Amino acid sequence: MKTIIRNASIVNEGNTIIADILIANERIEKIGTSINLEGASSIKEINAEGLYLLPGVIDDQVHFREPGLTHKGTIYSESKAAVAGGITSFMEMPNTIPNTLTQELLEEKYVTASKTALANYSFFMGINQNNLEEALKTNNETVCGITDDGLYFNEQEILANNLEYLEKLFSRAETLVALHSEDESIIHRNYAHYFHKTDGKIPLSYHAKIRNAEAC
Repeated sequence: MKTIIRNASIVNEGNTIIADILIANERIEKIGTSINLEGASSIKEINAEGLYLLPGVIDDQVHFREPGLTHKGTIYSESKAAVAGGITSFMEMPNTIPNTLTQELLEEKYVTASKTALANYSFFMGINQNNLEEALKTNNETVCGITDDGLYFNEQEILANNLEYLEKLFSRAETLVALHSEDESIIHRNYAHYFHKTDGKIPLSYHAKIRNAEAC
């Protein structure tokens, strides 16, 4: 079946035009004024006059909770919420349980998503001090990247504080590497300051004061 969305205010690349969109086989086939498919069968038409039609958003940093924390959310439930908000593609982080630190665990996420995800998907391979060689096996054709997001390099610090390890990673990685880049000494200093100031009752609004621009 083909679908024509008619008279939509299409927002794309900084411009807004009123036009029709023809969708065939779940892909945009044509954008134009007054698209005519005379003689074609099985056409669904949607009148979008007065409505905006925007490209789907790509969210490159989501924290879904499958596996291990599915009482909070699953790939299905969170991708459903994403699509409801106009996000049609997501890239998910490795801090599930267990952490995604092996190619086998990474592949398991892809298998689950192939069955349950309602949006386009990719998953980051996790990295810490113990799995450099495993992380370097990551296929940059099918995996969005390597990250320490949600993980610690060891039990106390982030990878960005370990320059020798960073050199090994960046000199050999063939895929995108996305890392937390914060000065933890500044974060700890800020935390101690606001902990004292608030008698240990730090409000959520102070998050940006603790992890401030200086720390980043």
